[in-house]
Amino acid sequence: MDTSLKDALKKAKRKQLLKIIIISMVVVLILLTTLYKTGNYFAAKSAERLHEKLFLHNEIAEANIHIDSQVTSNRSMFGGNIVTNRSKNINGYLVQWSTLTSSYDWLRTHIDNNELMPGVYWSDTQVYEYDKQTKRKVATFYHPSIQKYYDGIQNELGEISQMKNHVAEVAISFDQPYTFQEIKPKIPDDLNIVWLYMTSPIADESKGPAGMPVYGFDPSDSPKEAYESFIEALEKYDANGNNETIQEFLKSNKNKPFDEVEILGVMLTGQAENFKALENKDFIRGASVGATAQMVPYIKPDK
Repeated sequence: MDTSLKDALKKAKRKQLLKIIIISMVVVLILLTTLYKTGNYFAAKSAERLHEKLFLHNEIAEANIHIDSQVTSNRSMFGGNIVTNRSKNINGYLVQWSTLTSSYDWLRTHIDNNELMPGVYWSDTQVYEYDKQTKRKVATFYHPSIQKYYDGIQNELGEISQMKNHVAEVAISFDQPYTFQEIKPKIPDDLNIVWLYMTSPIADESKGPAGMPVYGFDPSDSPKEAYESFIEALEKYDANGNNETIQEFLKSNKNKPFDEVEILGVMLTGQAENFKALENKDFIRGASVGATAQMVPYIKPDK
């Protein structure tokens, strides 16, 4: 074969190879860009769902717990984490509460239930639940339909009212359901109603804490409007209808005016000594102290 022909063939092959390489690189770049954009799209959608679910859970199931900030961290095209910083407002005193680190990927979201669930301290003399990170005591609500609790029905009003120069939160459980209009006049004006206990699953609590969620809401300045928001939040949180407790509550109360809806308890905050006015009241089945804080001269309590 002629030398010039061989050189021409080699040159043509090199051009063809170069063309294939360039096309392959372009295709790979397009695929990587498409994968990156697609991955980020699905990851962002999952992050959005997780953000909403965390806010909804806080709105319906976290008594007197406030979200200070909620940010995405360790974000990538495959997923990431959402960090939720939380606190409690105890009559104008902010105390630290556990931080949640939840995760998401393209298909799944996972709320940090390990930190949502309180720890349990057992000893020969006492049992109580506590926040795992801050080690502060968690207040317990008692469902009127559950007769036996592992440590009995506690009433800690006498102990808390003796504390001087402190603010505290106390979960008050009623002897029976009451409407807000029936119960509000019974609460002293120098205490704050910061959360209404509406419902919770009925479980066996006789052998230890069953870890059941408690549902309710912050009545704020307008209990009727807050209740309407609570109903909407319940519907969004359990859109699939899988939570039996939520669905039963919605079925019984969704179409009722707030004035007719019965509540099972309240979370109160105030100066510790002001709880003395509630001692020996017959509408109180149990009273469980939660977080407390020592008062200081440079922070004024709300009441």
